[in-house]
Amino acid sequence: MQAKLMFLHALSPLHAGTGQGVGAIDLPIAREKGTDIPIVPGSSLKGVLRDACTTLRDDATCTRIFGPDTNNASEHAGAIVLTDLRLVALPVRSLAGVFAWVSSPFLLQRLARDAQLAAVGAVPNKPSVANANTVLVSNTSALRLNDNEVVLEDVKLNAQAQADEWANWLATRVFPNNQTWQADFEAHFCIVHDDVMSYLLQVGTDVTARIRLDDEKKTVAQGALWYEEALPAESILAGLVAAQPNGKAEPSEVFDVVAQLAEHPLQVGGNATVGRGLSRLSVAEEG
Repeated sequence: MQAKLMFLHALSPLHAGTGQGVGAIDLPIAREKGTDIPIVPGSSLKGVLRDACTTLRDDATCTRIFGPDTNNASEHAGAIVLTDLRLVALPVRSLAGVFAWVSSPFLLQRLARDAQLAAVGAVPNKPSVANANTVLVSNTSALRLNDNEVVLEDVKLNAQAQADEWANWLATRVFPNNQTWQADFEAHFCIVHDDVMSYLLQVGTDVTARIRLDDEKKTVAQGALWYEEALPAESILAGLVAAQPNGKAEPSEVFDVVAQLAEHPLQVGGNATVGRGLSRLSVAEEG
């Protein structure tokens, strides 16, 4: 099975939900059970790509790659395999530089494992963050208030300029052929301790109160107030897109179609009519 590494960059808040929550948030985002890391389920992404395929390509091509419709599901399987997209960098408010793209050693270690499976070339080593008071930044960082202080949300951290390798590796793959955005990413990227990342994953998402008004009274209708969570705009996630033999489509065709679909912004997750989920995909090339 051949695989490539795929990145998703959220251009607007993204709600890939679980259907119903059990806590204060009525509609939380999807998260991994064991790690609580936000994800976009592979099934959601497959549906988005298939829908886009029917618009840009002929039905025969879409069927070879994504499989036949439900009524003919026994004919053959699809040729495309999509893993869940896992969070790589969370946009977090910063006292300097407006915001930071924040990652952690564990998030990057898992990304490196996926990158090695996809053979995208040399991957930086797992970063080492000394303690929960330390943050790694790039040499061109816009996040430092002075030589050694960064404030993310309400967390004050001591900065060390040791994130250049990962900042450059990610920038060239998340924003290929766009040097302006690559430079911006490197200036706003940082790596915090895994414990700090766990805290930011709880306080750094968007939580919005949604209501439906009673047309006559112009007040909230009975039972029509709910709280909804979303990944904030500028979130970056990554996963694998693979091609499996199905007797219908070659791996080269699968990757060519995915690359074509990635040229256009896509709507991922729910609430498309209120602007949620506008996203940009990029597929990392080998080497």
